[in-house]
Amino acid sequence: MKRLLDYQVSDHLPVREWFPNDLQVRQYAEASGDFNPIHLDEEYARQAGLGGTIVHGMLTMAQMAAMLTDWIGEEGVINKFNVRFKQIVRPGDTITFSGCIRVRSENTLVCDLEASNQKKEIVLSGMAYIVIKH
Repeated sequence: MKRLLDYQVSDHLPVREWFPNDLQVRQYAEASGDFNPIHLDEEYARQAGLGGTIVHGMLTMAQMAAMLTDWIGEEGVINKFNVRFKQIVRPGDTITFSGCIRVRSENTLVCDLEASNQKKEIVLSGMAYIVIKH
């Protein structure tokens, strides 16, 4: 397995797939206290013009963070992490998280991040600063 110190500009991060489902959305609502019916009530979400329930944006962001922490393991820490929500994520989607190294310094990797659905639509984009432990 490649170590963080070996990553260079343009190298790709390991890809992670996620398959959000209704149970995960309900569990996230319970953990976060966000019981907005657009996430939990199919009929309400349809009446709101969303075409059905949608996944919490912060749950999708958390899955992106999980990709990062799985990748860096004990070798580094996330120093900065931000995202922009681009498209709705729905239960039943297939979300693919990916990224690449934009900038490399002695102990920091700046990563461009992206998540896309099964239609190849970008649902989330962002960046992270990873500090490599020495």
